[in-house]
Amino acid sequence: MGKTSSDRVKKRRVFYIPGYDPIHPRRYRELYRKEGAAQGAVSGYEIGLKPKPTGAHYGWSVAARIDGVDVQAEVDVLVWSDIVRDSMDSSIPATYLQLIRTAWVYIGSGALWRLMKLRKGPVIAALYPVGMLLLQLGLAAALGLAVFQMTMMVLVVLLSLSLPIVVVGGAGLALGLGAAFALLRWFKKLDGKFYAYYLMHDYSYSAGANGANPPELEARIAVFTDAIAQALQEDVQEVLVVGHSSGAHLGVSILADLIRQGRVPASGPTLSFLSLGQVVPMVSFLPEAHRLRGDLRYLSACGELTWVDVTAPGDGCSFALCDPVAVSGVAPKGKQWPLVFSAAFTQTLSPERWKELRWRFFRLHFQYLCAFDRPKDYDYFQITAGPLTLAERYGARPPSRSRILRAESKYTSVCA
Repeated sequence: MGKTSSDRVKKRRVFYIPGYDPIHPRRYRELYRKEGAAQGAVSGYEIGLKPKPTGAHYGWSVAARIDGVDVQAEVDVLVWSDIVRDSMDSSIPATYLQLIRTAWVYIGSGALWRLMKLRKGPVIAALYPVGMLLLQLGLAAALGLAVFQMTMMVLVVLLSLSLPIVVVGGAGLALGLGAAFALLRWFKKLDGKFYAYYLMHDYSYSAGANGANPPELEARIAVFTDAIAQALQEDVQEVLVVGHSSGAHLGVSILADLIRQGRVPASGPTLSFLSLGQVVPMVSFLPEAHRLRGDLRYLSACGELTWVDVTAPGDGCSFALCDPVAVSGVAPKGKQWPLVFSAAFTQTLSPERWKELRWRFFRLHFQYLCAFDRPKDYDYFQITAGPLTLAERYGARPPSRSRILRAESKYTSVCA
């Protein structure tokens, strides 16, 4: 499984790639601090963190004592939240135009139906913002109509004003449209509760170029590739890249570029890739995702790294146990990766904890980065701050028997 070493890890570099998230990366530091302490209390190890000196990337330093070994880890967040915020800077009318275009891309290409054959959960999650935004539009239209009718009644019937119908109708229309738009603005203001605009922008960003990376994202991928290449020159035992949600397919392209460019030293640190809660098919199934499909095919046969993919059927926002290479229809003959297995939320969370989180879909999508009160062999904090490399930790672990390997994508072309 990639390069291995019999020496325990004492120093590690970790690069965390978030999903489509406009929030400052300090949220990930606080999540790591809080959940790491909780997992340490459950599993019987010590872990703590402190802020990292200001540098090119936001991050923190971790000191842990696990299995009697002291480990230092430097965690960097590969930030693209500024790109996310820019993509979300749309007016209400523009968002509804994005809705129409995104729906057309997924339905017209046939991707939506093929995605549903894999997992209905993430497809329902994708349809949710469409339904919610249409519901909001319908309620706004109903309010606008009610205000229009009330205005007409007040001006004509109650006040007995003999005004021209154009004037009365214009006043009613203006007030009705104003009321409708005010309600839509109120819904948008409360999107922290509804997540309709946020999710719509997320899916619209992937569909914007039919699965191809926008130029600003390609430029950021190059920056991230340089950062990881530099870490591979340092005196550490492992360089671990973690991609969560949409960050998983960014990680695929970053690492594929890194290896193609010959920037993984033969005698350097072990290179590892952990993809969590991935939604790769949402992009790889689109017509113009040639780059991503080519990167999936290339990375899956590389001996320069270890790639482990962890999802869970309890996470309705991910393509749980779907091998991202195989389902995209690009698995080569020499395929080695990824090792696919489940975090098994219903087993690794107590019944009480599972009952508490079961319907909190977005919280469950982040459970991979959190503590488990009945942990098995998946522990995010031991992976990022423990003495074993990813290859050593999971070298003998079999893949989940229920993983999905059948090719479903209509589009399998790749970049030359």
